[in-house]
Amino acid sequence: MTTYNIILVSMIALAIVVFIALFHVKAGYGYLANGKWGPKINNKLGWVLMESPVFLLMLYMFLDSPRSTFEKENIIYFALSAPFFIHYFQRSFIFPFLIKGNGRMPVAIILMGVVFNCINAYLQGEWLYYLSPSGYYTNEWLTDPRFIIGALTFIAGFYINLQSDYIIRHLRKPGDTKHYIPKGGMFKYVCSANYFGELTEWIGFAILTWSVPGAVFALWTFANLGPRAKSLDERYAQEFGSEYTELKRKYILPNIW
Repeated sequence: MTTYNIILVSMIALAIVVFIALFHVKAGYGYLANGKWGPKINNKLGWVLMESPVFLLMLYMFLDSPRSTFEKENIIYFALSAPFFIHYFQRSFIFPFLIKGNGRMPVAIILMGVVFNCINAYLQGEWLYYLSPSGYYTNEWLTDPRFIIGALTFIAGFYINLQSDYIIRHLRKPGDTKHYIPKGGMFKYVCSANYFGELTEWIGFAILTWSVPGAVFALWTFANLGPRAKSLDERYAQEFGSEYTELKRKYILPNIW
């Protein structure tokens, strides 16, 4: 078994461990912030430090690959890469500077995020730019139902994610420090509409690449965000009582869980 496959299988196993562990260990930032995760730094800087390495590493792998040249047969690799770069550019260099307030993020959370992001960039980039057999992805893939369905799914998820983040950012007026229940958009159906949007993005990416590493990324996204969504639901129920529970929202999967 190659080093790549060992890492891939290890990530699948680790996703299961993380999924179980996060039901018992609460996230230490945002609405679930607590003092148990050690030293903290500014939220905006934390997001940039945590998310930008995956963008930069993936970009390096792409530019280093012979598949990045502007030749007709390489158009497909630009198309396959676009969703990944769009998401992480927004997450690294736009989203952090839209955050309101002066929240702080634990350094430990940032470091764990960097490690996962870099491993994930390696898995996705190594497959797309080096390991996928010549001829596996051709320009005909652009009209394949898998690419079309995956791309539309990614676009829908990206929109939901942006819309949900917008709703969360505008819950408070300037100077207000109260907590509010997010409403509108997919918050009508789930507690964590932003997480649902991100999960939808990576399911779309897995479909449009039709790859094992893409599927592992989608699995990891659910393993990471699913338990957090449940924790957020419990926190809302604790703080707002029947005002929240009467909304009968699911955690992250509309009408399912």
